[in-house]
Amino acid sequence: MKVGLMMPQGDGMRGPGTRRWSEVAAMTRLAEDTGFDSVWVVDHWLYLLEGEESARGYWEAWTLLTAMAAITTRVELGTLVLGTGFRNPAMLAKMAETLDEVSGGRLILGIGAGYHRHEYRAFGYPFDNKISRFEEAVQIMHTLLKQGTVDFEGEYYAAQACELKPRGPRPEGPPLLIGGKTPRMLTIVARYADQWNAYYDATRNTIDGARTLMDKVDEACRAAGRDPAGLSRTVTVLVADASADPWWTRLPGGTDTDAIVPLNGEPEAIAEELAGYAALGVSHIQICLEPTTLEAIENLARAVELLKQA
Repeated sequence: MKVGLMMPQGDGMRGPGTRRWSEVAAMTRLAEDTGFDSVWVVDHWLYLLEGEESARGYWEAWTLLTAMAAITTRVELGTLVLGTGFRNPAMLAKMAETLDEVSGGRLILGIGAGYHRHEYRAFGYPFDNKISRFEEAVQIMHTLLKQGTVDFEGEYYAAQACELKPRGPRPEGPPLLIGGKTPRMLTIVARYADQWNAYYDATRNTIDGARTLMDKVDEACRAAGRDPAGLSRTVTVLVADASADPWWTRLPGGTDTDAIVPLNGEPEAIAEELAGYAALGVSHIQICLEPTTLEAIENLARAVELLKQA
């Protein structure tokens, strides 16, 4: 099982204050040097937590990930996940192919339908019919990346006689990761995704929660006529120090976020818990580390080392 680390991007999330590029760059290099398999970014622009009057700002994901590609040589680079409503899908496929070339085939293209109304309104993007828009975007991106050409006319998007030229280092492009848990989203996952992701708010940060969702993924694959074994499973896990600001309890959307209990403790205990996900069949874990600091990354790296030894 691979273990990745999510990088800090937002004001007051994964650490106090605005995280400058110099800090993110140092953390990215340290993650690569200490044995992590991947580094990840989220795709938010303005995030308004429940009960807060002022939104928190984020650095734009694609620009940040491109810079991270330029300062690393080994780790995979992932988006968790890009909101397809923010970017034209054919152009996003072109961007992905180019970054895969720049990074030497290290990109994992994670995409989702988006959910945070505040930032859609603030930047002027439509928020209606999100899943229908997403399904059209996925069809364009999947066909372009896998086949190199697409001719598509939908209700929301069009790509006529569109081609990806030149092609990057992988004939079928970077792997497509889709996050989702609703029946309709899982149907899209079963049809188009190479990898599936469950975030810790969906699993309640537990192995049992991940198992329940993975059973639903299996059902969706079988309903689509796909062998469930052909879809890789990834899970995001929250690891937090007791001193961290528990912003995850104030996530918008009305979910039972107060039930989320972060992992904490000595490296041995964390490694043992992560091993449970491996036993479940999870192929890649992304760790959300609170707070994300150089010292915290080094401490977590010890748990990753123990996990891999086991």
